[in-house]
Amino acid sequence: MSYFLWVEDFEGDPKATASNVLGSVFNVSLFDEDKRALKKNMKAQGVFIELTLQDGLEFITSDLDKKVDYIILDIDLPAYPPDIAYKDVTNEELLHLLETFENYQKQEDETANEVAWKTACYEMKKKAGFYLYTKLVVNMGFPKDHILCCSDHGDQLSDNEKAFKAAKINPPTSYKKSDEDVKKWVKDHHQNSYSRLRRGIIEACRFLKGLPEDRYRFKEFIKEPEKHPGLDDVHDYLDVLANFLPLREPEQPTVFYKLLIRTLAHEWEAAEPQWLDKQNELYAFSWIMKMTRNWSAHSKIFERLEAQDVAYLFIVNMRAMFDLRDEVLPYERHLLSLFDPPLDESEMSEIYGRDFRSRKIPLIENYANTLHKTGNRRQAINFHDALNNLQKNKDKNIESEFFIKGLYQAFWFLTSNGNVNIPSDREHKDQIDMEKIKTFANLNYQFNYFNYQKSKFIFELARHIYRISFPETKS
Repeated sequence: MSYFLWVEDFEGDPKATASNVLGSVFNVSLFDEDKRALKKNMKAQGVFIELTLQDGLEFITSDLDKKVDYIILDIDLPAYPPDIAYKDVTNEELLHLLETFENYQKQEDETANEVAWKTACYEMKKKAGFYLYTKLVVNMGFPKDHILCCSDHGDQLSDNEKAFKAAKINPPTSYKKSDEDVKKWVKDHHQNSYSRLRRGIIEACRFLKGLPEDRYRFKEFIKEPEKHPGLDDVHDYLDVLANFLPLREPEQPTVFYKLLIRTLAHEWEAAEPQWLDKQNELYAFSWIMKMTRNWSAHSKIFERLEAQDVAYLFIVNMRAMFDLRDEVLPYERHLLSLFDPPLDESEMSEIYGRDFRSRKIPLIENYANTLHKTGNRRQAINFHDALNNLQKNKDKNIESEFFIKGLYQAFWFLTSNGNVNIPSDREHKDQIDMEKIKTFANLNYQFNYFNYQKSKFIFELARHIYRISFPETKS
């Protein structure tokens, strides 16, 4: 989901107003009659509500593009919270606006000063949202197409529009909050895949920077100690990723996606895949990222990535680099929402089965297809090795989509740990059972059983990427 700032005073019914503006995206049960409770509920959904001009000004003063993706502005707003005495208002920018644009001048007589203050605030209230809009667009360079202006005070808009035109600025279109266009705007931007990807990466990097150093395990994939990145290097790396995608979606986002993946995977140049702690998933993640690094440096495979492909590689990369335990993290849920719809839980459980005999994952046919493309059908090799061989063979002229799908499929093949079945001696496990091997007519390459419900994260990742891993499979 994308994140929103909504500056709204809820003069009428807060629940009805929220339903009009946000009802196309959020469940009505989140909309409370009390504006403070509503504000709390919506913050958990990525909608940050501010109730006054002063609160809005304070919210947008620092790292705005890291906090939200889109902004909804009510035009008619009180200058400051009603529970604050006017003499206690200390926001310098608000005071400057009142003095500069509403002709407020402090009076020596306290009664006269209060009258002058309230008069200025009353006049400002009619156009407070436009002050925010102008600051955002003119002073801060915030994309105007990321801002929606709403007002149920249509009679006040004409004078404001004249003021914009006098300043040679195109006035923003303002909608009534009950307009269907408002619901559509919110829904379209909330579901925008570029913004959701960007937001997920920002939230991920913020979370990962807060982890203690002992949760950073990437150095275990690097043999030479002198090449181990320090904690400052890790934080710099995360900062680069968090700032990589611009707030405004580029005309060709695939160019940015390709460069982002190259930056994401660059650290794997010095690393080698490892079977750490006998965890098949870590072995899979490290191989996926090593292939991604090599392919991004030596091919054009990543020139047509989708947002969900970037999300997948980002999740895999961070799971390899950091010890993130078994639960699904909030930023991972955010990024996994780009895979819509996932398999439902019962369907996923049926597909991975109880053992390799009941497993329905189409490993054999996809392995056979990959071997067939290599032209080497007489030699059993690992799936990821076959993929790498294909990528290096420039004569094959295989489409990029095949390799992208291969990176998804590598998760399934590497967790299922394909191998040739060679029987071990019962007493000496490191030796071959020569008597038994003599009874074999041939040696078979087979895939072991992996329990995709070993952790909540593995299960959620599996059911979200299954359809894109095996698009030809009906489910």
